[in-house]
Amino acid sequence: MIIENRIAVITGAGRGIGEAIAYGLADMNYQTVLIGRNLKNMEQVSAEIVNNGGLAPVIFELDITHTSQMRETVKAIVEKLGRVDVLVNNAGVYFDGTLELSETEFQTMLTTNLTAQFNLTKEIVPLMQQQRTGYIFNIVSRSGKVGFAGSGGYSASKFGMLGLSESLYRELTPLGIKVTALCPGWVNTQMAFDAGTPLKAEEMIQPEDLFKTIRWLLELSPVACVKELEIESQKGIE
Repeated sequence: MIIENRIAVITGAGRGIGEAIAYGLADMNYQTVLIGRNLKNMEQVSAEIVNNGGLAPVIFELDITHTSQMRETVKAIVEKLGRVDVLVNNAGVYFDGTLELSETEFQTMLTTNLTAQFNLTKEIVPLMQQQRTGYIFNIVSRSGKVGFAGSGGYSASKFGMLGLSESLYRELTPLGIKVTALCPGWVNTQMAFDAGTPLKAEEMIQPEDLFKTIRWLLELSPVACVKELEIESQKGIE
């Protein structure tokens, strides 16, 4: 399915899940907007998209926890492109631990995984309301549904994101704006290895699986709404 004249904003777009989603949406002829902290990584993603015949992405080097800069970035996106059809809230950080976490580590996860996503969505939604259409994908995690031992801080941030996503689903769906939370288990990314995954790379969900899920959701009829999806790898079911 080729979709013309659509704009997709993707956070954490320089690697992993965000990178795979950027490639996939560009292949669907979306004009992608890449947001992330690593400019070099995003430039590599952009070059790959262009080499494969996609539209050259618009790139913003940004830590989305810097709220004032994020707001200026959204203004620049609107001035340059005029609309946002898809928002992928994907940026995130992980630290091991529950009560042994430092307050700083705990707050960093809350700020990055929840507060910054809230602030960015708050800036984008009024534009989607004007358009009377849009789709928000929140890359949550299975840790947003299950509080695993040893990662309580991360789970707290993701439980919060899942609750926010469900509230937005109920508020925005009647306005023509779809919202879906994607809750994958172990995904073959550097973050998974940093978090101590017991699975081999080939045993995990692949980043491309997240894009394929998004593509399926985008291709559903306008009246079909999906609140959340939990995606597990065969050997990661607990």
